[in-house]
Amino acid sequence: MLNWDRIRVFVAVAEAGSFTRAAERLGSSQSAVSRQIGALEEDLGVTLFHRHARGLVLTEQGELLYHTAREMAEKLARAETLITESRDRPAGHLRVNTPVGVGTVWLASHLAEFCDRYPDISVSIIVSDTDLDLTMREADVAIRLHRPRQPDLVQRRLMTVHTHIYGSRPYLERYGIPQTADDLDHHRLIAYGDDWNLPVPSLNWILTAGREPGDDRPPRKAQIRINNVYGMLRAAERGAGLASLPDYLASTSFRLQQVLPELEGPSFTAYFVYPSELRASRRVAVFRDFLLEKVAEQPVW
Repeated sequence: MLNWDRIRVFVAVAEAGSFTRAAERLGSSQSAVSRQIGALEEDLGVTLFHRHARGLVLTEQGELLYHTAREMAEKLARAETLITESRDRPAGHLRVNTPVGVGTVWLASHLAEFCDRYPDISVSIIVSDTDLDLTMREADVAIRLHRPRQPDLVQRRLMTVHTHIYGSRPYLERYGIPQTADDLDHHRLIAYGDDWNLPVPSLNWILTAGREPGDDRPPRKAQIRINNVYGMLRAAERGAGLASLPDYLASTSFRLQQVLPELEGPSFTAYFVYPSELRASRRVAVFRDFLLEKVAEQPVW
């Protein structure tokens, strides 16, 4: 019998196109992912990937296994829904994938109230700035900072997120409050760590804020780069520099002050998404409605 964990790793590799990217998505190491694929190929007695310098390509047998695995995941999800949702009250376990900032600050602050209302629902929050595959049941539902591209996902708009520049009061007392966008050239700046893996493309707008299209000056250099927005928030609170942060996140901090309020970064829309087979799930429905209620209560969206 095939090992489902190996199948799950196989699907991640097939969709990522490399062991390295699949390992990042799974929170594993490249060597561990490679071993799982090698073991699966040994179990089946076939080669599942062509190895190229540019990445991995599925063989004919790999294509067959990939499509079969996705069908299996969808059937398992439907079965789980029928079993769990057969009770009178919303109940069961809900795995929620969110970006780091949304999950660790905003959502975490509301979990106690949700659990008080629905004591029969347990919740796992999986924070990651890389999207998990809901159709492969890596999570049940997700909050995305972009419109989902998969056609088989149900989506509901949650809120529009706005961003501004923030700094701590001790930092501003020491280095001064910038009066114009060009003043940012002389400040310590905190940016998101990996330009190739930004949760939203505009997150590092502070590096070019105030410059017109076609400006041939190179982007400002960041003094500090951190690969999640909660880390950026904490660094700004401790006086490490100025950071462009979502307003919902910065508004939770008493240590931060908004600067250059006339400069607003590009906004982006967040969505609540889940697989179509969970459309009738009561625990998904009450969690969705709870999120919409909490969004409406917060004036910074």
